[in-house]
Amino acid sequence: MTNKPTRIFDFVSLQLAKFPKDDMLANKENGNWKKYSTQSIIDSVNQLSVGLLNVGLGSKDLQVDTQDKVAVIAHNCPEWIMLDLACQQIGVILCPIYPTTNAKEIAFILNDATIKYVFVSGTEIFEKVSKIRNEVPSLIDIYSFDETPKSKYWKELIIDTNTYYHQLASIRQSIHEAVCATIIYTSGTTGLPKGVMLSHQNIVSNVINSKNSFPFDDMPNARALSFLPLNHIFERMASYIYISSGISIYYAESMETIGSNLLEIKPQIFTTVPRLLEKVYEKIMSKGNELKGIKKVLFNWAVSLGEKYDNIINGSALYQVQLFIANKLIFNKWRAAIGGNIKFIVTGGAACQERLMRIFNAAQIYVYEGYGPTENSPVISVNCRKKGGQKFGTVGVVIDGQEVKIEEDGEICVKGPSVMMGYYKRPDLTSEVLINGWLHTGDIGVLDEGRYLKITDRKKELFKTSGGKYVAPQALENKFKESPFIEQILVLGDNEKYVAALIVPSFSNIKKWLQEESISVENNHDMIAHTHVIKLYKEIIADYNKHFNPTEQIKKFELLATEWTIEKGELTPKLSMKRKVIVENHQESIAKLFR
Repeated sequence: MTNKPTRIFDFVSLQLAKFPKDDMLANKENGNWKKYSTQSIIDSVNQLSVGLLNVGLGSKDLQVDTQDKVAVIAHNCPEWIMLDLACQQIGVILCPIYPTTNAKEIAFILNDATIKYVFVSGTEIFEKVSKIRNEVPSLIDIYSFDETPKSKYWKELIIDTNTYYHQLASIRQSIHEAVCATIIYTSGTTGLPKGVMLSHQNIVSNVINSKNSFPFDDMPNARALSFLPLNHIFERMASYIYISSGISIYYAESMETIGSNLLEIKPQIFTTVPRLLEKVYEKIMSKGNELKGIKKVLFNWAVSLGEKYDNIINGSALYQVQLFIANKLIFNKWRAAIGGNIKFIVTGGAACQERLMRIFNAAQIYVYEGYGPTENSPVISVNCRKKGGQKFGTVGVVIDGQEVKIEEDGEICVKGPSVMMGYYKRPDLTSEVLINGWLHTGDIGVLDEGRYLKITDRKKELFKTSGGKYVAPQALENKFKESPFIEQILVLGDNEKYVAALIVPSFSNIKKWLQEESISVENNHDMIAHTHVIKLYKEIIADYNKHFNPTEQIKKFELLATEWTIEKGELTPKLSMKRKVIVENHQESIAKLFR
């Protein structure tokens, strides 16, 4: 293939033509990595496409309302991508759903999208869908990527393509760039999920423009580790970048095995969210704190150097020499712990602490932060590998093909080929965010130096105290999370006299601190009630408050004994806080804050 890709499935043909691979995709099966070549993936995708046509799927009319729709509720695996590509090339819309989504929300999505078939992985997900099957009149059948006694196996759909070759080729040819490829239901922080309709053009343009802007043109033999859910557009779009760049994709066995999988495959790249980077950093710091004598002194010295690192302004000659030594003695061990081969990491989905960006980049673990909502397929901006393309504390430069403007109230708006088609069945919501071709993101930001986009808050999360002062809670939360003793924090104060916060401590770090103070506690509840712990957090709050204006400073706080989780509905699958749910779950604690 020599023509420029216009449909998502064209990327695989591009890989076959330019850099066919023995390991286009790979995952662990029975303790060993099973590799799938480019040609084998194309064969399987074609066979599955024909199988889907055989059960009556495949659009005769390529309008989003009449296109057939299939859902996938599965963990990352090669079969996920095969299904995705197989649907795309016959005009079937794929609706991905997070495996952690509760049954009630799954039923809503399946009914809203009139899903005909669901593909799952694992017995737990199969049983969850089976229980609500009778609530979804459109649902014909459920297939599993795993062979289990209770479910139909996806390979039952496989049909030899030779018999149907001309039919499949004709349908592929009819799929044009304006056809809807996927509907992604955003988890959101409040209310029911909304179905974001993305066309082939939306996603393909974002892939090509992101590739050119970043760029990815020097990595045809690289490996990527994939562990962020493919249900999220960030990881899915990154996968298309990998495929079109000749980068092999290896799927982590689980979130718990990321560390061992990194050591096994020694990837050059992976994408992540800030929370996972924070956990990596916390683990490193925890091990550093266990060191004794000169080793601990050197460790702390290296971290201190990292905190001062600036990729734009070079430090003194002495600083550069010191950093070189720190990399030889300390940071080389950090790099080895993540496989020793990482060229760069791309992070998105939420704001990353600037302090972490400085330390990791100083350690030659190059982290690039990007930004964009599902509604933009998703990338609007990214810190780039090009000279002058990165500035810590920002989400980078606007990528090629995108136009950005900042409204008077600070809202970031974007226009370009990757802006969504709209919200499925919701023209009312679409008209609220798509105005004269501009997507209103709901994020507040500025253009630093007229070039680097910087997110300061969510428009809807800004609140006003009873004194009439606006407060941006995210700015406070990101700063306070720099403390090793704060795991999670929610800043409150809408229509109240002052600002307050719910805080989930880092219990592992608090336990170590208490041991050093020769204090013994039975459990987390006793820990957060201990006078020494409360005193410690008062000191932490006072210290970090210095970074903010008096009207923004946290006046009261409440420590909580349990973390916020996806299972309790307090976090989205990409680990963003659901403020409304957290507030509902902790009404008594919040009432104490504002008595």
